[in-house]
This record gives sequence, C-alpha cells and structure tokens, in this order.
Amino acid sequence: MEKKLRVGVLGATGMVGQRFLSLLAGHPWYEVTVAAASPRSAGMTYEEAVRGRWKLECPIPDAVQALTVMNVNEVERIAGEVDFVFSAVDMTKDEIRAIEEAYARAEVPVVSNNSAHRWTPDVPMVIPELNPEHFAVIEYQRKRLGTKRGFIAVKPNCSIQSYTPVLSAWKEFEPYEVVASTYQAVSGAGKTLKDWPEMEGNVIPYIGGEEEKSEQEPLKIWGRVEGGVIVKAKEPLITCQCIRIPVLNGHTASVFVKFRKNPSKEKLIDRLCKFRGLPQELGLPSAPKQLIRYLEEENRPQVSIDVDYERGMGISVGRLREDTVYDWKFIGLSHNTLRGAAGGALLCAELLTKQGYME
Repeated sequence: MEKKLRVGVLGATGMVGQRFLSLLAGHPWYEVTVAAASPRSAGMTYEEAVRGRWKLECPIPDAVQALTVMNVNEVERIAGEVDFVFSAVDMTKDEIRAIEEAYARAEVPVVSNNSAHRWTPDVPMVIPELNPEHFAVIEYQRKRLGTKRGFIAVKPNCSIQSYTPVLSAWKEFEPYEVVASTYQAVSGAGKTLKDWPEMEGNVIPYIGGEEEKSEQEPLKIWGRVEGGVIVKAKEPLITCQCIRIPVLNGHTASVFVKFRKNPSKEKLIDRLCKFRGLPQELGLPSAPKQLIRYLEEENRPQVSIDVDYERGMGISVGRLREDTVYDWKFIGLSHNTLRGAAGGALLCAELLTKQGYME
C-alpha cells in the first residue's frame, strides 16, 4: 500500500488490546494512531496506563509507549484520527453494542473481537479462510445504519478455532453430528497464571456462556447471506463442554464426528493439509501459509511445542482415529489470543482492506 491506514485500538490496555498493539507494530499496511481505553486511563501515556499490568511476553511496542491514551467514549474525536478501529473493550454487552454502533455511525469501520454483535443478523462473523463471502452483508448493514463507510464486522469465539476449520476442510464428507470438549487457556479470560493463582494445579469445569457459543457460532459461519441477513446452517449438530485448565495460551479440543459419507483416514488428512482459503491465495500479511497441519506423533499436538505454529495463526491436528461410537475422533489445537482473538481480527481487517471495504 502506498500510504498506511490509521488504526485505533479500543480497549487498548486489556490483554487483547495489548495483543493488537503488539501485532500492529511494524505492520506493512497499518499504523496505530489511537490507543483508547476507559476514562480512568485517559490522559496517561500508554506506558503509564499499563505499568504493572502488561501481560504479554514481548515488550510494549516502542511506537505506542508515548501515545496519550484517549477516552474510548469520545467517539467523534477519535473518528477524526483513524481510518478504522479494532474493538476489544471491556464493557457490558449492551454497552459494547452501543459504542461499536456509535463508531460505525461516525463512519468508522469496526473490526471487533467482542461477542456483543456476533448474532446481529447483518453483522458478518468471519474466519477469513472459511466464510469471506459473508462480508457481502456489509452493504445491507450500511443501509440500516445510514452510513457510507461505517460498519461492524466481528470474528468468532476463540473456543471454536481448533475444530471449526477442520470440519470445514471435511465439508464434502457431510459431517452431521459433533461432540467437542475444549480445554481452554487462562489468557482466554484475559488473565495470566500469575494473576489467577487459584488456577495453579486446578481445572474448572465451567466457563460462562462458552458452551453456547461453541455450539452455535460455527452454524453462523457455515450459513448463507439471504435477504440482507445471515441465515445460520442447520447442521452439523454440535454439543460441547468447555473447561478451563492451567495453561497460559492455547485452546485444545477433543472432537468426535459422524459423517454421512464416511471417508478414509488418508482422505481426511489429505483434505486438512491441502485446505486453503482466500487469505492464502491473496498472501495477506497475517495469513498462515498452511492453515492446518497434521501431526503423526501419538502425543501431538502439545501446547508447549505446537501452540505457536505459523506464528500462532495456524491450527495443529493429531490423533485422528476411528471411534467405536462416532466415525472419527481427533485432537485440535489453536492459539487463543492470536488465531482466536487479535490475530483473527487482524486477518479479517486485512481481507476487508484488500476487498475495498476500508476505502
């Protein structure tokens, strides 16, 4: 691009906001011009605002340390300084819906990591390799909002990333029933093991709202645009359990699948390894070269050695084997704050930019 787009990060001081800023450092298309957060952080430099609560292993990017944090509620002021924003605000769902729509109505495209608008019928919820055609619904959303540039697009929940792309790669075999248990890292709750000491040596068999998201969000991704809204798919039927485990990064899924056209193991692995999408075809900056890899070792994938595959933007699959009740079962692994959160939203923004939605 001849000129970088100006980007704002809403909720810049939280864990996902921090991840956005780290990923945007040195990005070839984007330049961070606004770091916005709650009124209590406004007016501080970004370095001051996150002092003692920077949660990532990497240091604070040099380019944002001296940025003055802006009040996220000052929509019109921020709108004048950005071409689009990423949203990772920590508010109630009603507040998030309202503020994201306020930015969109101010003619600022919003790419959100939040769940508040995932079921708004004309808001696309996209994994770029799986359903980029859903961005077409933005045209109808803009008519509803009365905007020319402004819109909202969202990425789905982090919990589904380790199995939904796998099932998409197997679409031709018609999976119709799925059981998935996800074992989710503490960073999915915006925490580290240091600030959540009760997680050490512990497992919590409940994550509020997560099972409903894990069962329903894939159906919207596999749905279709019809009459200006997204109509969710009816299959496969998915049932989930979501469990918090004492791991910093990486969501692991144990998945059982029934197919109408039961394939061989060789065909299943072949489809995984060959699966590509529009981000790979376009060579987008954040796109993994190979989205899904299959690991033959019986003890893989493992969080400690596999979570950073393709800079955390790829998915690792292993232990594919026949089941005595279902047809096949496998283990999937994805990085929850990269592919599952800020990285997935960044990839959405890159595709939206390439397709002209940010102009």
